[in-house]
Amino acid sequence: MSHRNFSRSEFLALTGLLAGTSLLPASSGAAPGKPTPPPANTGSAAPARPAPPPPSPEEFERLRHACRAAIPHEIPSDDGSELIRVGEWMKHQGVRGDFYGNSEFIQAFEKRIAGMLGFEDGCYMPTGTMGQLILLRIHAEATGKRSFGVHPSSHHVMHEDDAESELHGLQPVLLGPWSRPLLANDVREAREPLGTVSVELPVRWLGGQLQTWEQLEDLKQACRERGVKLHMDGARLWESQPYYGRSYADICRGFDSVYVSLYKMVGALSGAMVVGSKELMRSARLWRHRHGGNLFQMTPYVASAAMRLDSALARIPAYVQRARTLTEALAADPRITVLPRPVQTNMFHVFLRGEPMDLMRQRDRIAKDSGIWVADGFGRTRVPGIAQTEIQIGEGLGKLTDAEAARAFWRLLEPA
Repeated sequence: MSHRNFSRSEFLALTGLLAGTSLLPASSGAAPGKPTPPPANTGSAAPARPAPPPPSPEEFERLRHACRAAIPHEIPSDDGSELIRVGEWMKHQGVRGDFYGNSEFIQAFEKRIAGMLGFEDGCYMPTGTMGQLILLRIHAEATGKRSFGVHPSSHHVMHEDDAESELHGLQPVLLGPWSRPLLANDVREAREPLGTVSVELPVRWLGGQLQTWEQLEDLKQACRERGVKLHMDGARLWESQPYYGRSYADICRGFDSVYVSLYKMVGALSGAMVVGSKELMRSARLWRHRHGGNLFQMTPYVASAAMRLDSALARIPAYVQRARTLTEALAADPRITVLPRPVQTNMFHVFLRGEPMDLMRQRDRIAKDSGIWVADGFGRTRVPGIAQTEIQIGEGLGKLTDAEAARAFWRLLEPA
């Protein structure tokens, strides 16, 4: 099977992460990998009524907005209200609009993010996909090698429709197994010539797992030994700092370039920042233009990030701590498995028995009954009968206690 066609949570089948856990049947006469067939219909029971259709996108949003608390991240705010807040903040700060990204305000914010991460300069990008493709292309030109090493679950190969090869002729080389983050020996033992290695911190598809500090430093050393550029896919870098207990600049030291999202966790309207040397950022701006990313007005997007950044980062340690206590509360029910455990960021995955559509209907019932939104969605795994959901802790929990949140989540396993 092509790595480009993996479904969500397919890493469970490839790595056997669930082997031996309470989610698997204690005994079964069924053939391995096949679900146990349902009992035959004897005719004595009334035929099952067809399941109700899933809610429309509009109904989904209305139901979620009506909830008083949300376990996954937060209940989204109304877009119109957010735009008003951005405009009022700009007026209060005396921020004026830009002309194709040229403004003192935007350039100052680019410098600020770069300084936080220990680099000379930064460049705002409308999307992280654009920013990372640009950096990989520039690194390929510098090294003369179009191949770059990535974890099998990398954004580059999973979520970007082959953009790296179609637009830039770049070739991803998969390094390491799905079951753990990319490590130094994955680079040292790579048989293909590598121009760049792109490392995701943390790995989303592993529930926010990270290398230990020693492993991360060894990975940096391995890239130096092989003379390859080291890029960080830091879509969720902000949430990694509590685990390492070091500054962002210390974490990023040794990387040639870093991308960070401005809407994930920060909560901006959109956008991303790439950082590196002054020369690298000059090339990045040129490529941004070539990609059609020079928006006529960037200020509203940048302002929405600037007005939120400090408060968002200040809350992250508490989110991570809350994730640690909540996962332990959830895992008190033996029918539920949490990965990773203990959590390393404010993100984790939960695995439980059930079919995704049935679980989503139960989620909607819980939302209507209790006003608690327990999950955004569920995906199938390749373990028959096991579904998974991704949780990222944020402001949405509000005053909800761990016990209350766990009880609401456990209701997913109640009979319909």
